[in-house]
Amino acid sequence: MTDDELSRLADGYRAFVREAREESPAYSALAAAVAEDGAVLRFVADLPAGKRQPNLLFASLRFLGVVPADAAALHESVMTDADRLRDTMLARSTQTNEPARCAALLPALAMIDGPLALIEVGTSAGLCLYPDRYSYEYDGRPVGVRKDVHLRCTTSGPVPVPRELPRVAARIGIDLNPLDVTDPGDLAWLRALVWPGPVEAERLQRLDGATAVVAEDPPTLLTGDLLERLPDALELVPAGATPVVLHTAVLPYLPETHRAAFVEQVRELPVRWIAQEGSGMVPGTGERYPGGWGPYFVLSLDGRPLAHTAPHGGRIDWLPVA
Repeated sequence: MTDDELSRLADGYRAFVREAREESPAYSALAAAVAEDGAVLRFVADLPAGKRQPNLLFASLRFLGVVPADAAALHESVMTDADRLRDTMLARSTQTNEPARCAALLPALAMIDGPLALIEVGTSAGLCLYPDRYSYEYDGRPVGVRKDVHLRCTTSGPVPVPRELPRVAARIGIDLNPLDVTDPGDLAWLRALVWPGPVEAERLQRLDGATAVVAEDPPTLLTGDLLERLPDALELVPAGATPVVLHTAVLPYLPETHRAAFVEQVRELPVRWIAQEGSGMVPGTGERYPGGWGPYFVLSLDGRPLAHTAPHGGRIDWLPVA
């Protein structure tokens, strides 16, 4: 890798410094350390292009039992355990599955006539396929009978908070490597993907509750590329149900041409389409941030932006009605 390419990789880690600063000061500091450590940068650069993200590096270290305390500890951890770390990063993918994102999906789902057949691309373990199995609270206003997984959300703007939960007739997920919540290794990986920081305990508790819901009533999970398997998923939609293709924080992991092909495909299908992605990842949803991430996600329905949302849930800022 050339010096210019290493410099761009370092810039990507510096961008993550800003992204993680509030939710995970530890990861923010580690990303800054990577950007200044030539040896660690070269270790990351030797991985395939899709395996260089800060999330994947830090989650893999955590999966191996390490959260480095500082830059020196990071350097030592990477250099002394490079083989195991490399193997983990090659075998695993960034598959954060945050059920709190359902609090943002819910108002969009309420705009669609049910019953709904949910088809999630990049589903991970499918935790966002159960919006009807969680309960919610928007600025203190409850929605749904209180459940073990209770999602609180603050709002601004004219958020159309639904009065009831959606009727879900089918839950179908597509992923290159779907995670099984009953598999100890997959469950450990899901937990390793949670960032250390002030909301870590809350997120882990929520993750445990959601995985229990999924284990009790597993979704249909299809293994493969989203472009190839989406038609297969549509064939599983029950008669009378409205197919809803949804995804959260997936598009930045796709190559540009693949992302464009998916957008074209989903727009041509007889489906409703809910996306919760970085600004600009869906055409017409704003200016794109470097790396596909930014301080908020954009919630959109059929390509029309509805709201800005917190990346890991907890806040909705509804956009003015045009």
